Amino acid sequence: FDWDCDMEWIIPHDIPSGIYIMRLLNDQCDEEALPLFICPPLVSYNGDEGEKKKKTCILISTFTYVMYGNHARADFQPSWLDRRISWNAYPHNPCQYPNYGRSTYNFHKDESGICFASHLRPLFNLRPNYLTFGDSACSGLRHFPADTHLIAWMHHHGIDYDIVTDHELHKDGVAAIAGYQTLMTGTHPEYHTIETLNALQEFRDGYGGNLIYLGGNGFYWRVAAKDEDASMLEIRRAEDGVRTWASEPGEYYHMLDGGNYGGLWRRNDRPPQQLVGIGFAAQGNFEGMPYKRVCFSPEMEWIFKGIQSETFLGDFGFSGNGAAGFELDRTDRRLDGGEHVVFILAQSFDEGNKFMLVPEEVLTTYSNLSGCSSDQARRSDMVYFRTELGAQVFSVGSITFCGSLPWNNFDNNISTLLQNVIHQFSYG
Repeated sequence: FDWDCDMEWIIPHDIPSGIYIMRLLNDQCDEEALPLFICPPLVSYNGDEGEKKKKTCILISTFTYVMYGNHARADFQPSWLDRRISWNAYPHNPCQYPNYGRSTYNFHKDESGICFASHLRPLFNLRPNYLTFGDSACSGLRHFPADTHLIAWMHHHGIDYDIVTDHELHKDGVAAIAGYQTLMTGTHPEYHTIETLNALQEFRDGYGGNLIYLGGNGFYWRVAAKDEDASMLEIRRAEDGVRTWASEPGEYYHMLDGGNYGGLWRRNDRPPQQLVGIGFAAQGNFEGMPYKRVCFSPEMEWIFKGIQSETFLGDFGFSGNGAAGFELDRTDRRLDGGEHVVFILAQSFDEGNKFMLVPEEVLTTYSNLSGCSSDQARRSDMVYFRTELGAQVFSVGSITFCGSLPWNNFDNNISTLLQNVIHQFSYG
């Protein structure tokens, strides 16, 4: 992009891995807050007890951040800026500044969909206090700002962790995460290359690594990268899926990875259910609902330790006012391969009829691929299973789950439940 270099900063070799914010101020006291994702040095893992890595790693969804970068929402209203002022939130919106480029959810001037995106430009919505929804009855946070709910929760409970980004995972493969007991995702790990997906599968099935999937609509779209540094990403919105535009016939294949078929990972024979037990099922407005506990097996009692007798989980939250919301994932035995015994721990159904089934599930006005009614299919499943190698997987099936973690100063049943899972996965 031929940007001029304004400054350089050499990262200290002993700086802890994590998310840092560089704050820039001008003479008028305007401030920019730029996130820096500092990953640990890449080391060779040989399984020795002396390995110095932390037990838990959080995968930062930088591919998803880039694909949504500068998303100019069609429902944007200038009145949203009033809330930004009253809440001291990030004051700018990409709808006001098209010269920095749009997202892959927007269009070119000829009304064709934008299929390329890069992080090598200012991204307004990649700021810690950016509000995606300016008129919601809750925080209105998505993507990176929403993921800070999880980061704050980790620090509150004193849980040590490293971070690895999608970009590092794409470049270094499973070597970037080998040696950790547990890998956690954020709220929305939607976009993946074949390299990142293969690395996660090998981490689970080759190294016996545990996975905690804390989002919804994850591992959904296949993307291609320009080079090993993934300085540019490409999306082809082929066939179906929830999308703001559709690829034209003859444009279903990537340019950047040698012409591989794009679209949904489900259409590429890699449905999310194979990796994390659940996959995208329904989408609604930015609203949340509680889960209802449905599993009382003694084998699973450890997950609910300290929650006492509550039937409902997460009937609160800063994201959508509930732990199960916005985009929901559920089980599907047709797609998960049937290799594991999957425990459905809790569920949340769209009782208010505010969600719709994703297009790839719909057959006719009265039938769908789930084999059950539409009312039953529009749900979130919280699940747990073990692999043959002993890897454990916990998935929540909701984008708004992490928004419930900080509620009541981090003292709530969603927070307790996740503490139980991390203790079992990383320290048990």
